Amino acid sequence: MPHELLVEPEGAPSRTIRLETGRITVGRSSENEISYPDDPVMSRRHLVIERVDDDWWVEDLKSKNGSQLNGDRLTGRCRLQEGDRITVGRLTLVFDNTHELGDQTVVFVDDDTDPGSTTASTSVTVRPEDVEAALSSPETAGVIRIQALVEAGRQLSEHRPLAELFPMILDLATKSVGARRGVLATIEHGELVVRATRGDDFRISRAVRDQVLNERKSLLVLDTSQDEMLKASMTIVQQRVRSLMAVPLRTADKVTGLIYVDMPDLVRPFTTDDLTLLTVLANTAAIRIEHGRLVEVEHLERLMAKDLEQAAEIQRRLLPCEPPRVPSLDIAGSSVPCRSVGGDYFDYMPLADGRLAVMVGDVAGKGMSAALLMSSLQARVQILAEEDDPLAKLVTRLNRSVAAACPDNRFITFFMAAIEPGTGEFSYVNAGHNPPFLVRASGTIETLTEGGPILGVLRGIVYQEGRGRLNRGDVLTIYSDGVTEATNLVDDEFGEDRLQAEILAHRHESADRIAAAIGRAVHGFVGEAPPADDLTLLVVRRCDDATAGSQIA
Repeated sequence: MPHELLVEPEGAPSRTIRLETGRITVGRSSENEISYPDDPVMSRRHLVIERVDDDWWVEDLKSKNGSQLNGDRLTGRCRLQEGDRITVGRLTLVFDNTHELGDQTVVFVDDDTDPGSTTASTSVTVRPEDVEAALSSPETAGVIRIQALVEAGRQLSEHRPLAELFPMILDLATKSVGARRGVLATIEHGELVVRATRGDDFRISRAVRDQVLNERKSLLVLDTSQDEMLKASMTIVQQRVRSLMAVPLRTADKVTGLIYVDMPDLVRPFTTDDLTLLTVLANTAAIRIEHGRLVEVEHLERLMAKDLEQAAEIQRRLLPCEPPRVPSLDIAGSSVPCRSVGGDYFDYMPLADGRLAVMVGDVAGKGMSAALLMSSLQARVQILAEEDDPLAKLVTRLNRSVAAACPDNRFITFFMAAIEPGTGEFSYVNAGHNPPFLVRASGTIETLTEGGPILGVLRGIVYQEGRGRLNRGDVLTIYSDGVTEATNLVDDEFGEDRLQAEILAHRHESADRIAAAIGRAVHGFVGEAPPADDLTLLVVRRCDDATAGSQIA
């Protein structure tokens, strides 16, 4: 029997994965079988679980923050035991989770019984090709109850939402074969999920389940009391099950679930004709379920696309459409989300003392949740900047505000500088952001690191303020990690060295030309690889008054 892995993300529903492929990797990258791109603690390729012979082993892939096995740091390669708990970032994995499911209606239980080994007189399995042969034979009318199939076809042709479709299919199945009880379950993300029941307190053998799902066979047990293997099963005895059938929900290329029915008495045992009928009905129902699923997915996708389009338009309006015209300063900025909406933020803001504030923020994660936090960050910055406080105090207050509202699995990196246009003097605070590059006209490079940790994690932090000066011809480049961590098809990163080289090569040009050159270099390096993160740039170049104030190209 394949082992199972219970996946428990922090703050999200758990799911079960059947360990059948022989190797599963975990990490932020979408190339992993278990991928959580929004987990900031997780590395791109964090951990691997793989099978060697009959055992499963776990190994940390030299991740930045490490992994834990049953509360201890995972070192080397360890063989997994039933019930082992693996902690990866904000994710918990439980190996071979076989605990009872409490008061749930349907529970799949371990059983020594192998339905495939029962005697031919009391147990029957039907393969897909057996059903096709039966349907093409002259005796088809005697095998299939025409009225039941006609009724099934009529009801399945009607438009119904999935929530109504599942119980209707199970009702058709139980009535057509005269079953007293039944279960319909579908495979969702590798886990078998019960969608409808008739009756209660089901204890279904995992061996039955696995034979139907893995071998695509329809199973019939005519009389459990006469079957040498099944009559000793406590699962069967406790429920007084006398005859049972289980068939796959099968489309042309895959099994999408199963239908299980049984008889708690032997008024009329199931027959091979019942098994063929139930199999045909299940195949028809599987196609209808897939069609209904596609209809609902398409509807949801249309709604989501419309919502994202509106959200993207709102976000574009929140970001500045052009840089301010400031004497002696040439400024350019842009932000390109990797999805419809993003979590990067940049802005310019005149301060009460005449200085110009420039800032870049990066919310951990992508998509709608990151975009909502980005808009919240922007609103907080604008409110706090109205008060005439030093930057260090402003960012300290900003962190307290963000930490009070930020979810546990989110944080924000942030950089803010206030520049005096006349002298080029500036103060800045770096809250865990990629250190901006200050490239001098002479070609030397400085990094701006003074400040403190990321926003939203440690509420009591007091941030420090750094100072510097922009001289004529100097270029300040503030960027998000989507620039330096942009990867190509072989997973190489663009990196800081390439970014510095582009700034140096174009430092005597205008700010918008510098930003455009960096953008071309990143896109040329990435090639056809899909973008993995938002890409944000803000370039400030000090120049003569006559050349200042050019806008984004």
